[in-house]
Amino acid sequence: MRKFNRIGLIGRADHLETLSTIARLVDFLSNREIEVWLEDDVFDDGEFPGIPHCALEYIGEKIELAIVVGGDGSLLGASRALAKFDTPVLGINRGTLGFLTDIRPQDAIEKITQALAGEFTEEVRALNEVEVLRNGRVIASAIALNDVVLHKGQSARMLGFDLCIDDQFVYSSRSDGLICSTPTGSTAYALSAGGPIMHPKLDALVLIPMFPHTLNARPIVVPASSVILVTVTEKHQALPQVSCDGQIHISLLLGDQIMIRRSEQNLKLLHPPGYSYYEICRSKLQWGGRIEPQQDHE
Repeated sequence: MRKFNRIGLIGRADHLETLSTIARLVDFLSNREIEVWLEDDVFDDGEFPGIPHCALEYIGEKIELAIVVGGDGSLLGASRALAKFDTPVLGINRGTLGFLTDIRPQDAIEKITQALAGEFTEEVRALNEVEVLRNGRVIASAIALNDVVLHKGQSARMLGFDLCIDDQFVYSSRSDGLICSTPTGSTAYALSAGGPIMHPKLDALVLIPMFPHTLNARPIVVPASSVILVTVTEKHQALPQVSCDGQIHISLLLGDQIMIRRSEQNLKLLHPPGYSYYEICRSKLQWGGRIEPQQDHE
């Protein structure tokens, strides 16, 4: 049975409900003689005297389990910092949808108690790495759990780019951009752009053109081992950008290339007993909602 003796708590400092949940967890875990670490952003010396803390990018080397309190955006940011340490993550939803942070706040103590007793499901989620090349030299790099998005920035003009997969030319496009999504990200921006929902266990990527200037451009599902290369082919007055999980943004110039490939890092996501991906989709996306007949009123 896996035991967690050092647990880190991560969340947004500007969200009162998040801080309230974190304070409750500090008391609960401390009373069980578990070493608690706080991310710097939520640490307050008056509220949490004597509790060790450090920056998000280093907390993964201090702990054996991370509990993220917040929305999916909070978990996305934490995942990129924690994956390199192979630190498992448990998510408590203080946001809106909660595809990744799937524990309700009112169930937090019960579900964490189960996790401490070894009652959880561990799921490995793939990340992508992206490199931006300018004149053959890497000028920026990042990783993404959900998606890597090429978009036109502040320009109203369409973006011109070439797409290659595994050194094979696929097409030239003029559109608002391109989404390269993991299965985890298929229920995020990719879904809004008309992409398919992919089960997290699929070893695949989906490429989705954004408002292409053609009627026959469709999403393409490719193996996760594929190397995606996108080249900017038109100059813009406003700089186009590549974004990772909507949180990291890199400006591009004409001729820049975006290389996307499977990262060696993975996210270990823990789920409470009874977790079902289909139930999450059913509740969050309101699948099977019944249309009630309208009643006539005299």
